[in-house]
Amino acid sequence: MWGMIATWNMARDGVKKAEGILSNNGSACEAVEAAIIEVENNPEYVSVGYGALPNEAGVVELDAAYMDGDSFNIGAIAGAANIKNPISVAKKLSEESYNIFLVGDGATKYAEKEGFELQNMLTPKSKEDYTKRVKEIYEKDLSPYDGHDTVGVVALDTAGKMVTGTSTSGLFMKKSGRVGDSPLSGSGFYVDSEIGGATATGLGEDLMKGCVSYEIVRLMGEGLTPEVACKQALAVLTKKLTKGKSKARAWSVIAMNKDGEWGVATNVEFSFAVATKDQETTVYSAHPASDGETKIKVVEADSATEG
Repeated sequence: MWGMIATWNMARDGVKKAEGILSNNGSACEAVEAAIIEVENNPEYVSVGYGALPNEAGVVELDAAYMDGDSFNIGAIAGAANIKNPISVAKKLSEESYNIFLVGDGATKYAEKEGFELQNMLTPKSKEDYTKRVKEIYEKDLSPYDGHDTVGVVALDTAGKMVTGTSTSGLFMKKSGRVGDSPLSGSGFYVDSEIGGATATGLGEDLMKGCVSYEIVRLMGEGLTPEVACKQALAVLTKKLTKGKSKARAWSVIAMNKDGEWGVATNVEFSFAVATKDQETTVYSAHPASDGETKIKVVEADSATEG
């Protein structure tokens, strides 16, 4: 058995590339890195990598994380500028014994020392979006924070190894140095090859208040399906955070277990991509229903069966 699940339809091409790796007995390590690089390198995706949304100073600061479900090795960077492929730097850091989470200039200097490619991640389009937003904030008193999608990936290979990874530019117009949940172990991601893995996307300021990804893996370890584990973890955190508030802010979670079964839960309109031994790369949309369930339908499929 092998499989991969990833957040948002922007992950489709990356999952397709990973499908070729995993279906030929390639490693989950290689598959996760390849899938996320595909997103990071595409300037059309304005919340990850090249062309991503800048902070309030007009600088693209990137967060990324990588975790090996066999060894529990983790590598992460946050608030880093000018790194072409943050996921590759995070993966490299997971091989270190010390200093596995680097931030800001320290992360960039490490990447340069290790031979990773550096480049200005601000494209003409992202600069134009930034200038437009600054004007709108001043003229229309609009909130600056719009856009915070993370690409999160969970993969299982034929050897039974599981890996997860994340990459994002975080909130559009965020404060310089702001970090969300995506590079935080247990919050934005977690994986255990003997159980499964999970990752989250949404407003990091809320997600980091609970170890939702770890909780999903823990629940799967108790025998819950990925779908039920996602639903239960999201419901518990929502209940805790909305006590005394009017509503929860936007979150979505995905998971896959060691058998290649997958599940999602969300409180907003959400898309994700899946490939397994039994289905080619498929993009789904999900949305919360009034009965508390998450409704899922196929958006784009090479050859699909619903999960």
